[in-house]
Amino acid sequence: MSNLFTYTLRIADSSLILGQRMSEWCSNGPTLEEDIAMSNISLDMFGQANGFYQYAAQLDGAKSADELAFRRNEREFFNHQLVEQENGNFGTTIVRNFLHDVFNFLFYTQLATSKDETLSALASKSLKEVKYHLRHSSNWLVRLGDGTAESNTKTQVALDELWMYTGELFEMDEVDTELVNSGIAVDNSVLKSDWDTMVNNILTKAKLTRPEDAYMATGGKKGLHTEYLGFILSEMQFLQRAYPDAKW
Repeated sequence: MSNLFTYTLRIADSSLILGQRMSEWCSNGPTLEEDIAMSNISLDMFGQANGFYQYAAQLDGAKSADELAFRRNEREFFNHQLVEQENGNFGTTIVRNFLHDVFNFLFYTQLATSKDETLSALASKSLKEVKYHLRHSSNWLVRLGDGTAESNTKTQVALDELWMYTGELFEMDEVDTELVNSGIAVDNSVLKSDWDTMVNNILTKAKLTRPEDAYMATGGKKGLHTEYLGFILSEMQFLQRAYPDAKW
């Protein structure tokens, strides 16, 4: 397994799992407009995942994009733990997405300058959608935080509970380091300062209190996940596993 394949797979996995989470809002949105908006975000994430899976399949030469998505178990997925967290209430989803949207915006902005032409092209294409995702989650976070006392409280609780999953967004390992040195990958650690600035700015507008950086969950890059990922995969992969190689 080459480092470039692993790196590409990690990006695809985070997009796929967040897309699957957002698809759960289809027909369950608080308003028709938001139902459509969140469903569209889900489709964007699936589209991004497909692009990176197709490149990963090309690098692998043995498995197709569909096989990479639907025929791996939890320990073989390398997504951020943040994206697998439950939707909860609308505020919980907005907080989760906002924290990841800020990272994605900064990450894809840098990845668009990669010396790997395919990664650069995929990042540039994804960035157009990510900017909308960030605007959507930022606006809603301010509305919820600076809304009623109830909405502020629920949003703050979600922020406090999800904060522990933000640390691993900026972790680097040997795969990242080798590709950064080759001008291919993004040095996630240098994104932290800009991420802090953007997050702090929106939290201030939303009248929310930034949690303390205490214990941070880790392990997504090594295939370690929370209990939620297994349930996501069992639903997402059911048809493929029940009817392998089916055509329709």
